[in-house]
Amino acid sequence: MSAIRIALKDIRQRLRDRSFYLWGIAAPFGLAAIFTLLLGDLGSGGTSFTYAVADEDRGATARLFVEEVLQPLEDDGVFSVEEVASAAEARSLAEKARVNAAFIIPAGFSAAAAEDGTTAIEVVANVDSPIAGQVARSVAGHFVGEINAVRTSLGTYFLLLARAPEPGEAERLVDAAMAVPNPLSLVELEAASKELPMRTYYPAAMAILFIFLTVQFGVLGLLEERQNGTMGRLLAAPISRLSIVTGKALTSFVLGLVSMTVLVAGSTLLLGAEWGNSWGVAILVLAAVIAAMGVMFVVAGLATSAEQAGNLQAIIGFVLAMLGGCFFPVAQVGGFMEKLSLATPHAWFLRGLGDLAAGGGAASVFPAALYVALFGVVTGGLAQFRIRRTLVP
Repeated sequence: MSAIRIALKDIRQRLRDRSFYLWGIAAPFGLAAIFTLLLGDLGSGGTSFTYAVADEDRGATARLFVEEVLQPLEDDGVFSVEEVASAAEARSLAEKARVNAAFIIPAGFSAAAAEDGTTAIEVVANVDSPIAGQVARSVAGHFVGEINAVRTSLGTYFLLLARAPEPGEAERLVDAAMAVPNPLSLVELEAASKELPMRTYYPAAMAILFIFLTVQFGVLGLLEERQNGTMGRLLAAPISRLSIVTGKALTSFVLGLVSMTVLVAGSTLLLGAEWGNSWGVAILVLAAVIAAMGVMFVVAGLATSAEQAGNLQAIIGFVLAMLGGCFFPVAQVGGFMEKLSLATPHAWFLRGLGDLAAGGGAASVFPAALYVALFGVVTGGLAQFRIRRTLVP
């Protein structure tokens, strides 16, 4: 009961000074909303880029690019395409950011493709849309690469025959070459995806990041009690030292649990996040709170003041978050960085949510949740050797 009374007192204090609302709810939810609004469409595969195309050639090869390359991509929702009358208009739309980039097919493009001439599809990207420009260049480059491959094949064929093509022969061979399937191709297969959509990834990443800052409000109370001179009163009261530490730990646990619950519910309702199986999410949330508490106990044992502990906790929290992939996929770097990433509870928390995204039930998160919770148990256990030094007047 003494531990519960201490926890209730600390919780009321944190709710009154509004620090919990800032670090536990407003900051993580605000950042998650910003990242989701900025990158949500890009990550979900929806329409993210708009393009203009100016066909000044009107030849068969040019129309093939517009009708057989760009329009199918627009129909599939990859991006949107607007056909304009002139190259000047296309450049103007890109420069004024009315489209992200523009394709310009010059006059004589089809003739150059058929007669072994030299020309190019020009891509003009808005200065603020470099990714859209790279995508456009990739699409145009792939199309031109197909043309060059056929031309190289025909040139080699007639070079070996040591003669010029007969009337209509080159056209027939082009059709035959275009009909040959590529030796390598990408196809879509139905499979369970463990990749979190952006509208879920960033709320989850911000939640696990800020939980390491939210739990400090309880454990830091040990240092604040000593700094404010109230630790002596607690030690003089008829309660055990274990009750004091337990009360502070309960404060961290309750505040961390409330913060994570609000973020999960809020991101689901307002940002469209899909966390997966509710029981599996609950297990991961509990494990994340335990991991954060363990790290905070270590910080409290090492720091000499509440301010120093808060600074150390912020540094440790952000370093673990960066290594764990909360801001960018560190594991894709490979090598040592990939292995180092798996040493953080953040990476395993996100991996557990990935298992839920693939349709797994509560049992699928146990390997990840076990590591996350074990991280907290080990760090918290090691901290007990030093935490007693804070229990002095």
